[in-house]
Amino acid sequence: MNGFFPILKRELLAYFRSPVAYVFIIIFLVANAGCTFLLGNFYDSQQASLEIFFLFHPWLYLFLVPAVGMRLWAEERRSGTAELLLTFPVRLTSTVFAKFFAGWLFIGISLLLTFPMIWTVHFLGSPDSGPIITGYLGSFLMAGSYLAIASLTSSMTKNQVISFILSVVICLVLVLSGWGVLSETLNTVFPVWFSDLVGQFSFTTHFDAIRRGVVDIRDLIYFISIIVIVLMLNVVVLESHKAS
Repeated sequence: MNGFFPILKRELLAYFRSPVAYVFIIIFLVANAGCTFLLGNFYDSQQASLEIFFLFHPWLYLFLVPAVGMRLWAEERRSGTAELLLTFPVRLTSTVFAKFFAGWLFIGISLLLTFPMIWTVHFLGSPDSGPIITGYLGSFLMAGSYLAIASLTSSMTKNQVISFILSVVICLVLVLSGWGVLSETLNTVFPVWFSDLVGQFSFTTHFDAIRRGVVDIRDLIYFISIIVIVLMLNVVVLESHKAS
């Protein structure tokens, strides 16, 4: 992992040197509050719980995380710095993971800034801390999966807009594959086992259990596997560019 931490530090600091980062954080916090209190009717639920808060995260991440990830490699390739970066005496795997972890940490910081929500539910009642902790864990892991996909699509094109659209479409498919409506539609065409298999690859299927406080090792393995496998595909794509 030679060179991992210097690249990680450089990339993470680059986020906070740009006003775009602060715009993202503000939009993220406002969108979270709006979805929870307006769309989710938080106070009407009369429950001291963050279940409604986490309910919207798959949809918020669908647009916000690709916006963070689309620049990871597309901007490097467009400006020509990718070629220079790939010539450094650092393993490509280290570079890919360092850039990813910098973006993931940035999203994690944004997620931590939603801590007033925790104060709110504790002010309203005596919430169970378990689902809150697991909800944040699941949300962070799911955000990492979105970002890994965005990093992959970013490495495939020099155009950030194309990268954004590709990652949104892929993540949307992975979100909707766990919805009952899609399962019922698939059941009319394919055997039940096939729709169940498709549902097992859904973000929502694995995230819903975690946000309710049920931590199944299979759900954790799912998100970690998505991140690792997609990032390794990212390395393969960049290797092909390097060879050509």
